[in-house]
Amino acid sequence: MFITFEGIDLSGKSTQIRLLKEHFESEKKKVIAVREPGGTVISEKIRDILLDKEHLKMEDLTEFLLFSASRQQLTKEIILPHLKKNYIVLCDRYYDSSTAYQGYGGKVDLKVIKSINKTATGNLIPDITFLIHISIEESIRRKKLMNKNEDRIERKTISYFNKVTDGYLKIAKNDKGRFVVIDGTMSKDEIRNRIILSVNKFHQKIKK
Repeated sequence: MFITFEGIDLSGKSTQIRLLKEHFESEKKKVIAVREPGGTVISEKIRDILLDKEHLKMEDLTEFLLFSASRQQLTKEIILPHLKKNYIVLCDRYYDSSTAYQGYGGKVDLKVIKSINKTATGNLIPDITFLIHISIEESIRRKKLMNKNEDRIERKTISYFNKVTDGYLKIAKNDKGRFVVIDGTMSKDEIRNRIILSVNKFHQKIKK
């Protein structure tokens, strides 16, 4: 099973991936967690380029193509081989991030994004995608509490991130069979329970 997590920064994706991984491990299931961009030696080097604060002049299309290159390497090198070995793969972001960030948030044509997403992933579609939704205002509040240093992408405008959050909701609305939208302001335990319930429902569905 391939499960992806989406949402803007500090929505709680990493925490929920860790909790779900622990849940599967407690059930003695084979599970691996990866992140985007990154997850392989090559993909991590691309990540460094993408997040470097010195690269403020990077074009939206350049950004998208770099994300896609990282994604292709991760898919081919890590995700697909583990799925073939019957692992559950948990991924912190996947191609929906590009649609939301470089498409709805940026200026890259959505048709171009859809085509390259398909090519970069070999048309691999997640079984379930959890969108942990918070507002940009909530994200900013959490950053201040953590005193978090911002990378290049996090330094973009509030207007940009409002377009990203709206984009995510549009993507989820257009693919209700795959997406589970969760209120990211709930407690981490409430979110965890909702995620496990959704995973169990998926298992029951595929068994029928």
